[in-house]
Amino acid sequence: MRNYWHWPMVAAAVGIAAAVASPVAAQKKYDPGASDSEIKIGNTMPYSGPASAYAEIGKAEAAYFRKVNAEGGINGRKINFISYDDAYSPPKTVEQTRKLVESDEVLFIFSGLGTASNIAIQKYMNAKKVPQLFVSTGATRWNDPKQFPWTMSWQPNYQSEGHIYAEYLLTNHPQGKVGILYQNDDYGKDYVKGLKDGLHGRMPIVAEMPYEVSDPTVDSQIVTLKASGANVFYNVATPKFAAQAVKKAADLGWEPVHLLNRVANYVGAVLKPAGVDNAKGILSANFEKDPTDPALKNDLAFREWLAFMEKYYPDGDKTSVSTVTGYLQAQTLVQVLKQCGDNLTRENVMKQAANLKNLELGMLLPGIKINTGPNDFAPIKQLQMMRFNGETYQPFGPVMTGEVGG
Repeated sequence: MRNYWHWPMVAAAVGIAAAVASPVAAQKKYDPGASDSEIKIGNTMPYSGPASAYAEIGKAEAAYFRKVNAEGGINGRKINFISYDDAYSPPKTVEQTRKLVESDEVLFIFSGLGTASNIAIQKYMNAKKVPQLFVSTGATRWNDPKQFPWTMSWQPNYQSEGHIYAEYLLTNHPQGKVGILYQNDDYGKDYVKGLKDGLHGRMPIVAEMPYEVSDPTVDSQIVTLKASGANVFYNVATPKFAAQAVKKAADLGWEPVHLLNRVANYVGAVLKPAGVDNAKGILSANFEKDPTDPALKNDLAFREWLAFMEKYYPDGDKTSVSTVTGYLQAQTLVQVLKQCGDNLTRENVMKQAANLKNLELGMLLPGIKINTGPNDFAPIKQLQMMRFNGETYQPFGPVMTGEVGG
């Protein structure tokens, strides 16, 4: 006679083992701002004030998250994107960020804009151990995981961009004399340092003119720069002041080699208000595809971006690189959150943000990929030079990586 008594015992043992193993494998971990149904994300953006041209970034991000939610969310969770106006004012950024962290209880802060604004909250965010993720500023200080392990950049840093411009000048205009307009804060000073370090003293800087965000215009600074005899103009400004500088230089009949920093090289928000004829020949750099480039007409990624804009942000500026930036930053964050799976702790968000490997996004320029690591908090490191032809920017030369300062 056969004995069957041991089969239920074996089955029970297997069942117990599975019950022990399963919760470990499938265990969900949440910090404030995350749940089975929601991921709550905080943001500050200058929807008003002197840098309001950048508001397109936040609006495009909100639109992309609407798209993600309409398609089912991330691992079944909807994104709740809470974005407040800080008017490009650091004290306001502090106030709004505290509200997001302590009252709204967001999981992390994403894509807050402005160098001074992010500096104002950096120590607070790191003390609270709340991710300050993919800040919308290229200051070199964001890539410092040892001192600030909860803060990470996204775009190429300003000093590297300055190095690239210096390399261009030394190769193509070695006899140039440089005049600099710059915003008198850490953002502007980072750009100036990058250019100076890249020039290695091999080209004279004949004038440096700062401006304050509260200044009504930069007209007097441009008059002084022209009078200095500079034949190279390094224009380190945010959109409002960059447009003023382009127009005033044209009014004065000053026609230097004009280098316009990437964060103000917008066709719609800067060059058109300044007069596109006044802007012909302006040089800049970028890492994103320019939506005004007619060569993109049949580009699949561009057509996907355009379809996104038409469906989820129909009132958005389809000529602005800011809308491309918001789209790309949101895509990068979605990849991080997908990698987090069901472990939506703040610690794991930073861990996954520092584990992006050769991420290719369609609206990045060809050859540019996103990479991070535990000691590398600079996701995008490459840029390509470009020249404005009166209608759009034309990229030229190789994709370059400037030396990283700081």
